[in-house]
Parts: sequence; C-alpha cells; structure tokens
Amino acid sequence: MIPVIGYTGQKVAVLGLGRSGLATARALAAGGAEPLLWDDSPEARHKAEADGHILTDLGRATALEGVACLITSPGIPHLYPAPHPIIARAMAAGIRVDNDIGLFFRSFATTAWDDFETAPRVIAVTGSNGKSTTTALIHHILQVAGRPTQMAGNIGRGVLDIDPAQDAEVIVLELSSYQTDLARSLTPDIAVFTNLSPDHLDRHGGMGGYFAAKRRLFAEGGPDRAVIGVDEVEGCYLADQMGEGPGDDRVIRISSGQKLDGFGWSVFARKGFLAEWRKGRQVASIDLRPMSGLPGAHNHQNACAAYAATRALGIAPKLIEGALDSFAGLPHRSQLIAERAGVRFVNDSKATNVDSAAKALQAFARIRWIAGGMGKDGGIAALQPYLGSVVKAYLIGHSARDFALQLGATPHEICETMARAVARAAAEAEPGDVVLLAPAAASFDQYPNFEKRGEDFTACVQLL
Repeated sequence: MIPVIGYTGQKVAVLGLGRSGLATARALAAGGAEPLLWDDSPEARHKAEADGHILTDLGRATALEGVACLITSPGIPHLYPAPHPIIARAMAAGIRVDNDIGLFFRSFATTAWDDFETAPRVIAVTGSNGKSTTTALIHHILQVAGRPTQMAGNIGRGVLDIDPAQDAEVIVLELSSYQTDLARSLTPDIAVFTNLSPDHLDRHGGMGGYFAAKRRLFAEGGPDRAVIGVDEVEGCYLADQMGEGPGDDRVIRISSGQKLDGFGWSVFARKGFLAEWRKGRQVASIDLRPMSGLPGAHNHQNACAAYAATRALGIAPKLIEGALDSFAGLPHRSQLIAERAGVRFVNDSKATNVDSAAKALQAFARIRWIAGGMGKDGGIAALQPYLGSVVKAYLIGHSARDFALQLGATPHEICETMARAVARAAAEAEPGDVVLLAPAAASFDQYPNFEKRGEDFTACVQLL
C-alpha cells in the first residue's frame, strides 16, 4: 500500500467504492486522514460495509462541510455529459476534486528513497488502443531484464494498492482518459502515447476533449522522456509540442508503417521489422514476424512503444528482443487459443469497436470472422476496406442481422450464439485459416463484459 501524504488529520471524501475507491480509502487511513466513504450503488455500499468500512451519505446537504478533498472514481463523470451532483457541489464550494492517480503521484516518493542507489521510476501509458498490451509488455521486458517492477492502474492492481518502491524499481501504469483527465498530479518519468481514435466522446465533450485528457499526462508533469505514436495527427502535434526540434531525443517517436529516420530518436516497424534510429543512423533491428504473441501491425506498434520505453531505461536491444519473443500476449487481445489441423483460433474479444476490429482483420491473411453483439453507432460499415481477408463471417448476438446487411458481398452466416459460430467456423475452416473472434461490438446483449465473451469463445474452442 502507498499511504497518502498531505491529509493527516483531515477529512477526505471518497465517492465510488469499486476497486480503486476501496484502495484509496485504505491508503488515506494509512496516511492519517479520515476517509468519508459513499457509493450510489446499494450493492457497493453493502460490500464496503461487509469489509468493515463506515459509510457517510455524501448526498446530504451538510456532508461536505469540513472536507479537505473529494476523491472520485474514474467511472463517475465530473464534467461531461454532466457532473455528478456530489462532485458539482464540491466544485461549487471550492473543495479540491482529485482521483487516486493524483494521490499516487503526490505520495509515491518518500524519504526512504534517500538510501537507494537508484531512484525508482514510473512509466505511464495512455492512448486509445493497445494500452494494456503495451503496459504488460513493458512489465514483461523489465521482469526478463531482472528489474524489480510492479504493474497497476487500469490493469492489475489499483495504484495505491501496490507495495512501496524498492531500490531501482520501475512502476508501470496503464492510464485511461478517465484517469488522466482529473488527476491533479501527473509526474511520470516516462510517458507513452500509443495512438488516438474516437472513444468516450460523450464523457469528454467531443474529440478535442478526449485528446486533451490524454495530453495532460505529458503537459502537466513534463516527463523526462516522451514516447509518442505519430501515426495520427494528434500524435504528431503532441510530439512537436514536447520537443525543441527534430533532433531533441527527449521525444522518441514511434510508428507502425512509417520510416522515421530524420529525428534524434525514433522506433518504427515496417513489413514486420522493428528498427531503432538515433541521430540519423540505425542502431538496432528486430524481426517481429515469428513472434506469436504480437501478431499484426497494431501489435507491432505496441512492441515499438514498449521497446522505446525500456530502451529509455538503458535496457539492451538483444535483451528486449528475447523478451518480445517470449511474450505470450494478454487474454482477449489477439490471444492465440489453440491450433487444430492447421487452423488457428484467436480470441480478440477486446475488439469492441470498429477501429480495434479493423486492426485485428489486418493481422491475418485468411479469416473465419466471428462478429456481433451489441452494435455501436454506424455498425460495421466502416470495416468494408478491411474485409478482403475475410473468407466468411459468422454473426452472433443482437446486431447479427444488422451486421449482415453491411457485409456486402462477403459470405456470411447468422449463427446467433457463440457455440454455433465456433462450431460452424471450425467445420468449414481449411489449413491456414484463422478463426478470429473480433466482435466490433459491445458484449452486453449476451455477456456481462468482454472477458466473459472471450472465455465463452475459449471454452467452445476447447470443446472441439
């Protein structure tokens, strides 16, 4: 646990009692604060009480009197589409509003570090797609390199729930736009921006607000190194803002597809090969094509980001190459489940939108595509340019028939259920085919979350 510094003897309200909220309450108490806990959900309140926490109804008119700060969970809106009423009251009263990420950055460093030979470091990763894989990949490389490391944030443990840092330890954080948008302190040593595509636009008031939330990770604290994907205009803008010119090697530009040889430091992947360039010359190259845990151009971008971040820590290219090769991938993200009679079965249940599904469809040559669920605005019409590799689509869930109307000449079959889709795809697949679950839709029509959908796909494959 990271005890929260700066609120000893003061009341601190905590709104939202999920994983991060309860960890925040414990960390505040450990730092000498008096946490006042509340959640709008009766189920969450009951669980908190069962764990021994005392609740305070923050909705009461006088509940915020004497409160020094309000800590809110990431899922609770504080600005768009409208602030939660308790947050609105706190802001109107001039009470500081923060989140667990802000508390972490103000509390992580302690006087114990004075005795360390090497100060601990923090790498923070944000972006639209690939955050989790990039974060896990950095963590994996550090483990292979023998560096003490912990992984937290939007993946793994809550940031305040990790152990106090050891000498030379590296903390790797995945941070969503919900987390970066509100944190009052953001001071990573290395900040990583993977890419940007439309998401959570209602929560951020549009694309500009969404990008602004991501940009705060770089603008608020000024990291020592900035690893920035420049395959979108927003990344190009951010890299330009962070550097003093093309030769400034504090900015490491990364790309999947572009050759970046005119900068002080860059890492890019083209045709399956990762290249590192510094001051106008190539210094390392890695063949990513045989690495089963990193299929497709989108994973090659993740590899570039992880390579750049760990190179910034001084880890050798050969060691990174071995770690990339041994990375097994994350569950539900281009995860190879099995191979049967020359047919691979890949679980990309996390591909819940068109952009992530497009990346999955570009990763393989002959695809038996399982798609569908609770479709989003526009359905899958935008995937037309990426259907050339699809041998046949097997459609499931609420949007199956709507998706069928948008497939054009692509062969398809409405299967309704996962079990039937897997059985039909497996029966028709030929050696060299990939049976790919990349739903391009939310899971809530048939499953509570994308993880359960991926687990069902895995179970159906294992029954074959």
